[in-house]
Amino acid sequence: MIVNVSELVWDESSGLGPLEPLESLLPLAPPALTAWGVALCVSGTLIAAENAVVVATILATPSLRAPVFLLLASLGLADLLAGVALVLHFLFLFCLEPSDWSELLTSGLLVTSLSASLCSLMGVALDRYLSLSQALTYGSGRSRRRAAALLLLVWAAACALGAAPAMGWHCLGEPGSCSVARPLTRTYLSLLCGGFLVVVAATLQLYAGICRVARRHAHAIATQRHFLPGGRPYAGRGGGGRGFSRLLLVLGVFVGCWMPFSLWGLLGDASSPPLYTYATLAPAAGGSLLNPILYSLRNKDIRRVLLHACCPRRISRATHVHNPVDV
Repeated sequence: MIVNVSELVWDESSGLGPLEPLESLLPLAPPALTAWGVALCVSGTLIAAENAVVVATILATPSLRAPVFLLLASLGLADLLAGVALVLHFLFLFCLEPSDWSELLTSGLLVTSLSASLCSLMGVALDRYLSLSQALTYGSGRSRRRAAALLLLVWAAACALGAAPAMGWHCLGEPGSCSVARPLTRTYLSLLCGGFLVVVAATLQLYAGICRVARRHAHAIATQRHFLPGGRPYAGRGGGGRGFSRLLLVLGVFVGCWMPFSLWGLLGDASSPPLYTYATLAPAAGGSLLNPILYSLRNKDIRRVLLHACCPRRISRATHVHNPVDV
């Protein structure tokens, strides 16, 4: 650190020459708390608590073992780690003295959580597609084993990506190679964001396939009701419209949360204003707050378990057949 001569203290009695600045002799105080810090702490706490409830509900309920619930548990765990990473970033920034290892820890956690969350979202879309196109066979024990094996691969890849900065792929020693998100290098972040865009494109293709299969099913139902004796005209347009609106909402939130940072990570560099990085990362973190509402809490089985835990006397004990399209 470069200092002025006036900041130096001369110890004439010792004759040792200039000493360190007075400020360096005192313990460094953490910066004053700002509105950004409060928002960081509150949002991280809400994300962690909300997703912890979802993960605990799925793991504590033996009946929630279908492939879709494994995917929702993976999504909740990934978003839970994102909330923990935000809280740790707040602690290191405003309560403790920041260091290189704290930056590597929080960035590694964020990379792991965001990668696993995005891949879990693609898995949820794949589950919805298979549950419609293979309604008679999907959901068996083999499907559960395949889903579990797929999630193990996803988490292994996400952990490997998150550990790369701590293993040496960072820019702490070479500031010129930094990306818009320090301490990640530009090459590392470009590969990461490029992979994010590929996953986003694959997920959109799956949802397009869901729309095609759903339209074929609706046409087949309408045809059967038209030719059956005493059949009524097909009246499922209202429900189909609501389902299509919900699908558009899910897709809008999905694209709005992930596209900004994915594109900014490819286009920006270390000289770009940090405000742009925060502005594009905020929707991705917000997605971790909205995912439990859009995916897990919309499922009737999970909602029934939560209501039974809160109000056990008001919930009937009638069994419910799982419908994967509820997700």
